[in-house]
Order: sequence, then C-alpha cells, then structure tokens
Amino acid sequence: MSILLKGVRQGINCTTQELEIEVETFSTHQDSCLISKLVKNTPKVDFQDLKAVLPSHLKSLPFELIKGTMADDNVDAVNSSNLLDIYPLNHYYFGSKEALHCKEEILPDRIQRLKLNYNTHGIRTCVQAVLVVDLFKHPHLLLLQVRNSMFKLPGGRVRPGESEIECLRRKLSSKLSMSEDDSWEVGECLGMWWRPNFETPIYPFMPPDIKRPKECTKLFLVRLPESCKFIVPKNLKLLAVPLCQVHENFKTYGPIIAGVPQLLSKFSYNTTDSV
Repeated sequence: MSILLKGVRQGINCTTQELEIEVETFSTHQDSCLISKLVKNTPKVDFQDLKAVLPSHLKSLPFELIKGTMADDNVDAVNSSNLLDIYPLNHYYFGSKEALHCKEEILPDRIQRLKLNYNTHGIRTCVQAVLVVDLFKHPHLLLLQVRNSMFKLPGGRVRPGESEIECLRRKLSSKLSMSEDDSWEVGECLGMWWRPNFETPIYPFMPPDIKRPKECTKLFLVRLPESCKFIVPKNLKLLAVPLCQVHENFKTYGPIIAGVPQLLSKFSYNTTDSV
C-alpha cells in the first residue's frame, strides 16, 4: 500500500514536491485510514511531525523508504531556472570612457590597508559579477584586464550601509557603462570565498578553526540582455575568455576566476544565431 503526501517541502532546487511513502503493511485497515486522514487534513506535511502524532505501534513504520518525486510543473520550473540565455558577442557594442583610478600598491601596503579597514568596519565584503556571452557556439566569460596582466571579474567592495546588490550594480555601472542607473539583472549568488587572515590565501570554504575571517568575496550571476552597450574605462580592457580556457587555469586567472566554470556547470545554455 502507498500513500501520496502532497505538501510543501523546502529544498535546494524546488519548493513543492509530491512525496510518496511506500509502506509494506499496516496493522489494520483502520490504521491506514488514520494516516490518510492525517495527510488529508495537513496541507503542509512534515514527516517528523506526522510520525510524532502516530500511535506507538505505527512509529516503527519504514519511513526511511520515503522517496521524493517532483511534480511535472516543478520540474519545468527547476529546468527553467537552470537555463541561461546567452547571446552572441556581436550583439553588444563596446566603447571607452575616461580612465578609472586604480590603486597601485605593493603587497605590504595592501595588507596594511586591509587591517585599517577591518579595524574600522569589520569584515571586508566584496561582490563580483559573472557575465557570460556566446562566441563560436561556446560560452565566454567577460573579464576585465588591468595593466595588461591582472584579470578581474567586474565588481568591488561593499560600502558601509550598502546592500550587496546595490554595490554590484554601482560597480557594473562604473566599470561597464556610462549611466549610473542601469538596471542590471543581478541573479543568484553562485559562490563565496573567504580570507581567514590578512596574509593568507582565499578559500571557497570557511576553515573550521577561523572565527573572525577578514574578507568575504561573493560571486553573483548577472543575466545580460540580448544587446547593450559596454562603455569601459580607457585603462581597462574588457575581454571575452572561453570557459574551456579559464577552467582550473589558476596560474593565469587566480583561484576565483578559474573556479567559475564549475559554478556554472549546473546551467544549460540557450544560444541564438548571430546576426
């Protein structure tokens, strides 16, 4: 005998599931009617709550046989959220504007600046944008190149009192546009990187012995429109780099950028023909 429990269950990739409990046998027909009544009168079913109200002789039912199957409409919703529309590079216009001031400092100076910032504001939070375009039927990542050597994702430090989304939109407008009020479509957070101490490398996890990290960098997916204008400061270059070249290329792009292809691996790309 099986009972279909229709309830709202929060999960990573879905919000509604049809959950089926497969039960080998019930003690009596009355027992099965009891559970059916409980399920019918409980719009949001939690298995632990359900088990708590069962008679003692039913608490040993094989609840470990529970298996979840998403309803068809929710499968479509999940597939839709994991579908990323990317457009050909020739859909976009590229121009230049006045040079943007970039700090030129050696490592000891940067560490000293991080310490001063931490003493004043606490942990430093940075946000970076992952923007993807299509070129030769392969996804390419948009990167900023500084001084013909260093590669960066567009973004920067969050100001005190500023939200992460507001900061990312401000930084994108500053580095990729002429306007300050562009409505960038900032999506989900793809990953987080942590700097445990001022001098240490950055990690994609929080080390268990660290209680007060010094810096956190968050990567957000930014979905591009079918066409737009990129206006880049003269002292920066905006490059489209294929994901296959970025993947695990730590020496050239650093650990954060080199890990982006893995963060994007859950997406399916919907490309259109070039015009």
